[in-house]
Amino acid sequence: MIFSKGLAQISRNRFSRCRWLFSLRPIPQLHQSNHIHDPPKVLGCRVIHSWVSNALSGIGQQIHQQSTAVAEEQVDPFSLVADELSLLTNRLRSMVVAEVPKLASAAEYFFKLGVEGKRFRPTVLLLMATALNVQIPRSAPQVDVDSFSGDLRTRQQCIAEITEMIHVASLLHDDVLDDADTRRGIGSLNFVMGNKLAVLAGDFLLSRACVALASLKNTEVVCLLATVVEHLVTGETMQMTTSSDERCSMEYYMQKTYYKTASLISNSCKAIALLAGHSAEVSVLAFDYGKNLGLAFQLIDDVLDFTGTSATLGKGSLSDIRHGIVTAPILYAMEEFPQLRTLVDRGFDDPVNVEIALDYLGKSRGIQRTRELARKHASLASAAIDSLPESDDEEVQRSRRALVELTHRVITRTK
Repeated sequence: MIFSKGLAQISRNRFSRCRWLFSLRPIPQLHQSNHIHDPPKVLGCRVIHSWVSNALSGIGQQIHQQSTAVAEEQVDPFSLVADELSLLTNRLRSMVVAEVPKLASAAEYFFKLGVEGKRFRPTVLLLMATALNVQIPRSAPQVDVDSFSGDLRTRQQCIAEITEMIHVASLLHDDVLDDADTRRGIGSLNFVMGNKLAVLAGDFLLSRACVALASLKNTEVVCLLATVVEHLVTGETMQMTTSSDERCSMEYYMQKTYYKTASLISNSCKAIALLAGHSAEVSVLAFDYGKNLGLAFQLIDDVLDFTGTSATLGKGSLSDIRHGIVTAPILYAMEEFPQLRTLVDRGFDDPVNVEIALDYLGKSRGIQRTRELARKHASLASAAIDSLPESDDEEVQRSRRALVELTHRVITRTK
């Protein structure tokens, strides 16, 4: 299509260019010579022919470049690490085996085939490990990774496993606190086996994560992921014990969101960089990618709580507002309709208040502005990847494109 349009344009312009060329020539005097000066005319046509050839060559290069760009864009992040993810999933199942049958059943609940989820976080971390597989400048501060050079990838896989165990443990505890009855399209563990066993299963997963973390023998990485657990507890406490002003504060909401969602993926990405011996600058870029990806993910999650259905989400829709949790869409709607503040202060125990709040939300730009904020953070995540040290390695480039692709998928997902 590009080729045919370009050729048609050249065909339309060729004659007019020729006319313009010759309109600048003086008309030869016939009485001075019996011959018209043909050579200059032929030379002009040759010039035109050269223009056409160069244009066609340029179009060919443009087609090739655009085809290459399209091919580069079509990267499936999950397919790139599918085989490695399968090995990691099997290792996770073996890591959460417990001696007590009841505890074993509880701990394995969300690691069983079919309910393990997409493994979004391990996918991000495996891609980040490849994206950072570049030559480290000698001037950069060196971490003692020589003794581990042969199994660096295994150690980075361990970070992915630890991250997933911490994540699932947080889900088990959250479901108890929220009195949830569904998770990933099935009954939540607390609903099926009771709150006590669900809490103990979460504690067990955290203990397994700690054992795996200690095996890495890297103090800085241990501190990072220990901080993540602290953030999870802090974020949940912030959600449970808010004052009226805090509940209506976007700044407070974003800080809580970082603690509850983005801290895990951001610090895990940073851990991947640190294990590879990267500089502080590169480690911060990895952190920034994870932080902004995590924030974008949660913002869209908050949108889907209003626009999705229980079937697509794998959990109840409108769960946040029914539990009195005020998220970005309502906060933005409140800026347009201050009277919403009265409802927020009153709480949403009464279903009538929920309906009134939803009515205000529908009249506002709350959903749209939340999506815009998610896109902003997705863009910041992409910018962090673009700022990583340059590399000509195809696998590194492919993984970086996949990480950027994930930012697009996060903000366009419907479940």
